[in-house]
Amino acid sequence: MYDYKIRGRVFIGVIVVAMGLLSLRLAQLQLIRTDDYTIESESNALRERRVLPARGAIYDRTGRALVNNEPSYTITITPRSFDRGKIPLLADLLEVPDSVVSARFTELRRHSAFQPGKAFRDVPEDVFSRVAENFYRLPGVGYEQDFRRRYHTEATAAHVLGYVREITDSELVRLGERGYRQGDLIGKSGLESGYESRLRGRLGSEIKVVNVHGLEVKSWQDGAFDNAPKSGYDIHLGLDTDLQALAESLFVGKRGGAVALDVNSGEILALVSMPDYDPDVFTATMDPETWNHLINSPEKPLYNRATMNRLPPGSTWKPFMALMALQEDKISPAEHIYCGGYHPLGGSGVFRDMHVHGSIAVEEALEQSCNTFFFELMMRTNVEVFSKYAHMFGFGQRVSTDIGEQGAGLIPDSSYFNRRFPGWGPGFTINLGVGQGDMGVTPLQLARYVAAVASRGMLYTPHLVTRMVHQETGETLYPKIPAPTKLPIDEAHFDVVREGMKRVMEAGTGKWIQIPGIPSGGKTGTAQAPHERKDDSVFILFAPYDNPQIAVAVQVENAGFGAVAAGPIGSLMAEQYLTGSISSSPSRQWVLQSVLAVRSEPLDTEDDERAVADGESEESESGEDT
Repeated sequence: MYDYKIRGRVFIGVIVVAMGLLSLRLAQLQLIRTDDYTIESESNALRERRVLPARGAIYDRTGRALVNNEPSYTITITPRSFDRGKIPLLADLLEVPDSVVSARFTELRRHSAFQPGKAFRDVPEDVFSRVAENFYRLPGVGYEQDFRRRYHTEATAAHVLGYVREITDSELVRLGERGYRQGDLIGKSGLESGYESRLRGRLGSEIKVVNVHGLEVKSWQDGAFDNAPKSGYDIHLGLDTDLQALAESLFVGKRGGAVALDVNSGEILALVSMPDYDPDVFTATMDPETWNHLINSPEKPLYNRATMNRLPPGSTWKPFMALMALQEDKISPAEHIYCGGYHPLGGSGVFRDMHVHGSIAVEEALEQSCNTFFFELMMRTNVEVFSKYAHMFGFGQRVSTDIGEQGAGLIPDSSYFNRRFPGWGPGFTINLGVGQGDMGVTPLQLARYVAAVASRGMLYTPHLVTRMVHQETGETLYPKIPAPTKLPIDEAHFDVVREGMKRVMEAGTGKWIQIPGIPSGGKTGTAQAPHERKDDSVFILFAPYDNPQIAVAVQVENAGFGAVAAGPIGSLMAEQYLTGSISSSPSRQWVLQSVLAVRSEPLDTEDDERAVADGESEESESGEDT
């Protein structure tokens, strides 16, 4: 009996202690940590959904849209909440194989089991409606109203605009804290990449009440805790769509690049790199064949030839040589140099000219493109001075601007020759006088250089963006462009060189491509290409002569004389910009049809990297068009 009473008391004591502990825990939950657990409880019936902002549009100088947005639907999956047994149902509704849904689910779960991930982008409206009707049968399946980039077709401008594509794992590690998630689009090249932070805008969010089937019923507390998205900035360019479209059409069948600048501001009026690509192919799922072509084609459509090609400038370099020699007192405007068809450094068989010009001064040497004259100027010039002046014009370096993909080119100095050609002498550098040898420049650099010649020494920074305007607030931002600099060269020397370039277009190699009724200054060039390939065609021009508005530089790979391929392209581009159209006169239409028929020599191998010709070349054919 006594033992029974003891056991009863112990049992009652255990019950009392247990009830006491439960009471204390209940008090803690209900009174002390009420906020934490209220939120956790409510989260079982609430769903936070991201609201994507409208990505900023991009416009040309007249306000014409180059790229904007169109709405689209994206199906999301939250792996933690998704029932894998529903894969066949979701696949049937989306009209895709079960394996595709399974692969997407696995990929999303690898990134996060708890966050909604973008599984199927750009779902057609009828398919989305069918899936939405079955959300109650598909726990963990939701959607985001997304935006798809819409690129307009008047001008592709692929290497200007760039493209957007899904964010990569490495980018997520770096940018996840900025609100990016797996499946989000991000700018990969061009302006889409360089201005990503301005174009993307700020994410918003909505909190929705969901029922037991996972369907959204209404906004929680009438949207009191929703955050509206903030759209991106619209970007306005100096680009001229009609000029860009014409230049692209003139490059059909050719490889190369062209850049047109506003002489008085540095705004880029056109930037063409060919072959190019259609940015629209990146807005949807890309088939493997298309991607393989883009990354493996020997013509390298993703490579920006307008800003990265490193080709010898050929005779378009001769105005630079004249300016440098005049400023350094290596020659006077009236001084004559005798041309017997070759430079005497190596006798009649090397460093030769295409003609015997006799006694000739600067302006006529530019008009006739006399190699001997400019060989002699290089012989009188120290290679360090040569390098200093070239860098002064922006060669051999990248420019601080809104073009991310740039090549520096190559401008040699004595240390370069010491490294590559120990014991080098004049035979290694004389070719530099005619834009050949160990040197290379880009179309962007050439355009900036000819714009500086046109403006008698004002060196502007080439740039694409003129302003950024917020769609909702109207706030306007301007890019930080370095101020123009004045080159330390006497303006009288620019007058001499400009006159020589005018004579090129009036009586020299550019005569047949002179713009009707608009005097201009130009220079054709024919540069030797490596591997015994057809010469590269090069051309620079500014117009009108007395009040320059546009400067153009064109490089066409393996297309022959400068006056045959690059020259007509540059001349027609300038005419389009200055007059709004191409003259219908028979002579001008003949120029148009002639250049449309020109083709770059086909590539022989899949790895035809453009090399800079050796400076010790025994022969210089850098002779001009005849």
